[in-house]
Amino acid sequence: MNMSDIELVPTQADRVERTYSKPDAQARRQRMRDFQSQLAVRMQEARTGVHEQTRQLGLQIGPEHCLLSLREAGEIVAVGTIAPVPLTHPWFLGLANVRGNLLSVVDLAQLCGHGATVIDKQARIIAFGASLSFNGAVLVSRVMGLRDVAAMTVHSDPASRQAACLYRDADGIVWRQLDVSALIADPQFLQVGS
Repeated sequence: MNMSDIELVPTQADRVERTYSKPDAQARRQRMRDFQSQLAVRMQEARTGVHEQTRQLGLQIGPEHCLLSLREAGEIVAVGTIAPVPLTHPWFLGLANVRGNLLSVVDLAQLCGHGATVIDKQARIIAFGASLSFNGAVLVSRVMGLRDVAAMTVHSDPASRQAACLYRDADGIVWRQLDVSALIADPQFLQVGS
């Protein structure tokens, strides 16, 4: 008998190795769900913890880095189907169903004059927090995790009237405070019809 006559039967270890060598779409989706769940837990802990006022959600909106208070942030979801609404401004993307809640979705970068947000695998929809009593959401380029404002310095920009709302982190990145309460009270934001 020579080696070519022997039929090799894959062992359990061989099957496991093959299974994990190519992550399938379902495994990637599960990892994304796990990440979102962990982020939601961390956001809830930050809301109720000592660092409630200093820990904020870091976002990229167009070219800008923004901070969002956890009190004003709701659910973070991947961009799904957004039903367009006719005769509205281009920055008003339409309506999205997020876990049974109908939300109006605004491309905040486009509203601020930065151009349309590219909807790719990093783009997210950030629903407004329940405390705002406004069924709305914004499209952001990406979510950058929790940031500690206490570790940042207040940054003044001579061209900006909102100097107190800018912060510089240890890496030199300037972060702008996003005030959703002021945003939903802004007449321009509320006038979605073109």
